[in-house]
Amino acid sequence: MAVAQLKIRDDFIIDGRELEWLFSTSGGPGGQHANRSQTRAEVRWNIATSEAGTDKQRTHLIDRFGELITIRVDEHRSQKRNKDDALERLSTKVREGLQVHRPRKGTGPSRSAKRKRADAKTHRGRLKQQRQRPSLDD
Repeated sequence: MAVAQLKIRDDFIIDGRELEWLFSTSGGPGGQHANRSQTRAEVRWNIATSEAGTDKQRTHLIDRFGELITIRVDEHRSQKRNKDDALERLSTKVREGLQVHRPRKGTGPSRSAKRKRADAKTHRGRLKQQRQRPSLDD
């Protein structure tokens, strides 16, 4: 059962033929079933050769993840559940990778923040001064 399309967003859809699947035996719980059945699912997607999205989106993904994304899942005893989970993880990873974060614009402290800081320093200095022994002039 091949996936026809993997919809990441409205403007980004991966054709199922671009996904390469590998299945292998999985360790862990399941006893002999896990040792003999090929339930581990591994999906590979080559971003560089893909036709999904725009060139700019693919370049952004390559900068973040490299040319090849590989997802391996062997948490479930069923190959189908592992395959579905791998597709979900791939789609989440690509969706998060497509998000472009605006650079933070640095700002300075406000006038009132500066005043509060100066007042706090003055107050703290007075407290410390009161702790000193009185001089002979006092």
